[in-house]
Amino acid sequence: MLLTGLHVYPVKSMYRLSPEHAQVEPWGLAGDRRWMLADATGRFVSQRDRTALGQIRVEPTADGGLALTAPGGSRIEVPAPAVAVGDQLAEVEVWGTRFHAAEAVKEAQLWIAEHVGDYRLVHLDDPRARPVDPSFGAPGDTVSMADGFPLLLTTTASLDRLNALIAQEHPESHETLPMDRFRPNVIVSGSEPWAEDGWRRIRIGELTFRVVKPCGRCVVTTTDQESGERRGPEPLRTLARHHRLLKKAAFGQNLIPERPAGVEGDVLGTLRLGDEVEVLEGGAHWPADERV
Repeated sequence: MLLTGLHVYPVKSMYRLSPEHAQVEPWGLAGDRRWMLADATGRFVSQRDRTALGQIRVEPTADGGLALTAPGGSRIEVPAPAVAVGDQLAEVEVWGTRFHAAEAVKEAQLWIAEHVGDYRLVHLDDPRARPVDPSFGAPGDTVSMADGFPLLLTTTASLDRLNALIAQEHPESHETLPMDRFRPNVIVSGSEPWAEDGWRRIRIGELTFRVVKPCGRCVVTTTDQESGERRGPEPLRTLARHHRLLKKAAFGQNLIPERPAGVEGDVLGTLRLGDEVEVLEGGAHWPADERV
């Protein structure tokens, strides 16, 4: 098996970057979802709420900030907020976990209001601020502003199987779904369909990962990532009929990186397209009767 896709999402729910290599940190790929939008209550905003988010292109800048470009061509550069001891930070929330993040400069907030909505752009200065769900992670495991875990893995074989199931159910009218609907970080080719459901620990290139939880899917998977349009009930309808795990329509597996022996600091190693993928431990994480 080989690593054939790498995706980084600098701003939660905005457009992806697809590098040929990416550094891995304890909380995810370097630069992945360290920014997000929050509403007036501090709750995160995603494509579930505003499909227009996915149309904003993102580029990292030399000073550690971002350049955001709207579909009409309007562009703004946003520096990473400089946070000093004692600075007041915004309290924000992702799926019930509250933590603190730094607000972007006023000009960025005005740009977001004009092109997306009345939301705040915030930056996670301290990626150790948000713990992983303790039901699935170990003490000290943290995550950026991703939904729940540092990395999301999908496989091309499972996507092919899903598309075949959709075609069987709708032989006269169906579209072949691309992988970008599922917004993964790492894509693996060369496995059997749904094989990832039985992985517990894997190696990708020089790094190892715990496979901790299947990814329950939501309405974002019905959204065309290029146009921002909702495209109907697929793939949720077919996943709900044919691939339910932990009582949810599921596709992909969440990963937590392991720290290699002797490695200190935030950078654990680097993933590169073409890296070999090896299953080190197998076995389901959930009762067999949860599978359909």
